[in-house]
Amino acid sequence: MAAHPTYVCSVCGYVYDPAKGDPGSGVEPGTEFADLPEGWVCPVCFAPRSEFRRS
Repeated sequence: MAAHPTYVCSVCGYVYDPAKGDPGSGVEPGTEFADLPEGWVCPVCFAPRSEFRRS
């Protein structure tokens, strides 16, 4: 099984890891970045998804 790519917030450096999700925002582990809810923002600095870069 290939590892999921992670995504880094270009504003604050927070790393979104699909394997972990974002439980604090109600995002279950295993949720791909493309499948995040429309209104999801960085849980640290509240930047929009458009500020994230694949790493």
